[in-house]
This record gives sequence, C-alpha cells and structure tokens, in this order.
Amino acid sequence: MKRANINGLSLGFIQKGEGESLILLHGGVSDSRYWQTHIDSLSKGFNVIAWDAPGCGVSDDPPKNFSLADYADSLAGLIDHLEIEHSHILGLSFGGGLAIALYERYPEIPQTLILVSAYAGWGASLPKDEVSKRVHHAGEQANMDRDSVSEEWLPSLLSSSATPEMKQRVKLVIQDFHPEGMLVMLNAIADADLRDVLPNISVPTLLLYGEEDVRSPIYVAKELDELIPTSKLIVIPGTGHLVNVEAPIKFESLVIDFINKHSEMLG
Repeated sequence: MKRANINGLSLGFIQKGEGESLILLHGGVSDSRYWQTHIDSLSKGFNVIAWDAPGCGVSDDPPKNFSLADYADSLAGLIDHLEIEHSHILGLSFGGGLAIALYERYPEIPQTLILVSAYAGWGASLPKDEVSKRVHHAGEQANMDRDSVSEEWLPSLLSSSATPEMKQRVKLVIQDFHPEGMLVMLNAIADADLRDVLPNISVPTLLLYGEEDVRSPIYVAKELDELIPTSKLIVIPGTGHLVNVEAPIKFESLVIDFINKHSEMLG
C-alpha cells in the first residue's frame, strides 16, 4: 500500500501494472480490498490504481462537511500526483456516484466510465423515505459493534445465492469501517444529485448492475441508461449489489472487453 498527501489528507492506494490507467473506486463501508481478487488480473493489461477513499481503509478521515465534490477533488489530486492525464474510471456504488462527480468537475480525465451498481446520488435515484432510512441507519451503525454492522450490511450487498466464502470476504472488509468516515461518506452520497450531469456525459459509459440488487435496483440502472447518451446497460443475472464478488469472471470479461473496445491505442 502506497500513500500520498492530497489536499491535507493522507490517502492510501494500490498501484500495479502498466498500460492505460484504470482507476477502481470502491463503495461505502469498504476500502480497496473489495478489488483484491481483480487487481492481479486487471494489472496484466492496465496500470491499475485502487484507492482507499478518505475515511476508509488506511486513509485519513475527512472533515464532517466533506461533500461528494470534495471526494472528487481528492481523487483528482491523487490522479495528478500520479501524473495521469487520462484514465478509465470504474466506480462501484458510492464509487459510481464519485465517478460521475469526477466527470462533472474534471471532464478531461475520464477516458471511459464504468458505473457498477451506481447512483446519481441517493437523493436523486431513490425515494425520499428510503434515503431517510439509510441515513438514520448509518447514524445507528456508527455506534454499533463491528460484527453487528457487517451482519446488517451483508443481506443488501449480496444475493441469496452468495457463497459463505463470498460473505466472509465482504464481512472482513466491512468490519474495518471508520465510524466517522462512514457517516461522512454516506451523507455525501445521500445529499448528492447528479442528474443534471448525466445528459452531458460524452465518453463511452458501461452500466453494470446485478439482477437481484436491492440497494441499487434495476429502475435506478434504467434511469441512468435513459439519461446518459453514451451508455450501455448490462444486467448480470443472479447477482446482487456487489456483482464483482458474485460474478468475478463475468465482471472482468465485461470490463476488459469494454475498455479494449474504447482504448486510445485502438483509436
């Protein structure tokens, strides 16, 4: 794990491989370990960067008023620190919203967008009562023991067919959550409304969603697909929110094929 001081915060990240850059953005209550089964294989063809967002993993907690735009500024700062001009941006859940926010503020950076189980912000994509319930639960979970928090999250992240090994792998990551960092991150995505950005996205955009996702249901995917003029929606059968965990081979194949199709090197 490497570190960089970006905008006053120490941020951890993994970097491996050579070629065009591919930046992996994890979801909430998690860190770069969500990508641990993919980094080795993806780095065979790409310069892969997987960060720990502020308030996650080994990274510092951000200020309490940190917005999704602030997360995007931190990400852009890391990209600049690594002397990357253009990159494929892959974001899951919160990371998908962050990818959209990055495009809004720094449209010159994304070469393509891969939005996995993503929202245009909770407030934009979900009913108000659902957003209120999630924010309330986050406040409660910040004061709960780590095992209980992971048990509460698992059913909404994985489908009923997920294996015990999958559940255990995800659980171990959740148990290391930062209580304050979690609250800041979930409030940031709850407050965000990126719907106005979507029609302006001009780079190739892949939307990947799980057929059984209860956190980012298919109606969210369809709305993004309708609003993004360059999007292609693929729904992966039999998977929940973490499609990369439940269908890793299919996930990697779709990502690699999409990037190769839209690679700068291929024109």
